[in-house]
Amino acid sequence: MTVVVAPEATIGFLGPRGTFTEEALRSEAGLARARLVPMRSFVHVMSSVASGEIDYGFLAIENSIEGTVSVTLDQLVHEQDLIIVGEVVLPVTQNLVGPVGLRLADVKRVVSFPHATGQCRAWLTAHLPDVEEVAATSTGEAVRQLGEAVNGDRHDGHTAAIGTALAASLYGLAVLAPEIEDHPDNTTRFVLIARPDKGIPAPTGHDKTSVVCFQSADHPGSLHGILGQFSARDLNLVKLESRPTKQALGDYCFIIDFEGHVADEVVADCLRDLHAMLRELKFLGSYPAAGAHGADVRARAGERWEAADHWIDDLRRQVLPPE
Repeated sequence: MTVVVAPEATIGFLGPRGTFTEEALRSEAGLARARLVPMRSFVHVMSSVASGEIDYGFLAIENSIEGTVSVTLDQLVHEQDLIIVGEVVLPVTQNLVGPVGLRLADVKRVVSFPHATGQCRAWLTAHLPDVEEVAATSTGEAVRQLGEAVNGDRHDGHTAAIGTALAASLYGLAVLAPEIEDHPDNTTRFVLIARPDKGIPAPTGHDKTSVVCFQSADHPGSLHGILGQFSARDLNLVKLESRPTKQALGDYCFIIDFEGHVADEVVADCLRDLHAMLRELKFLGSYPAAGAHGADVRARAGERWEAADHWIDDLRRQVLPPE
């Protein structure tokens, strides 16, 4: 990420201390120096940004195993007038955490955030097939609750949690089993969100744009018409997802992430046409993309579009004026 916030800026994240979200925040020097504020829920983070209580929010939006974090996406699409101003992709290592000396054979209950539990499904089935799964609001909260029970001599002798090694150290617990995620390439994508009046980050040459397409009517070929706008301009889609509009059964909108920035002429032209053809086009942001690939694709597309623009301008100059 190339987004840098002022040291006095406040960034809210899903707390408490020790979550993967905090790890991702601290992995980015341009964000770690800000004042980091743990909050109780995804909705609380986003509503606090919208109200101006904090400057930015930082939330998980997608995992390579469990898919979309629905609450984050639904808040952006339906509930809040906020934009994405940056993203971070973090490799995620899940750990089984508990009091020192707790044996795996004695674990009968595992507490964690449901997405984290889902990322360890095969490991749990193989090693703890009869374990009871208890949901917590975050991995950090699961480990915090367990740490408080252990330190207060209230632990039942059978409960563990899934969370970060950071959380284990913060709350006086031990890592009973490291790296229990089912896939070694387990990664989570986080987004930095802000109010629109913060402005859209300047293009970097490696950017991503996110939009929501609301159809005028559900008819055969409607999605094809939307996707054709990107294909015609050689804009590379990196994510396409349908979500209920919450208005009627079977009524869906499309969330699209694609390479490029609204400041690019080819992207602006695409969004202009989509805005004209759709019932509503919601702009979710243009922001620096994580990773280092894709800039050459956008450069080639921009060059081709510029050449085509010059070609059509030359033709139009040849049109004779009316007599």
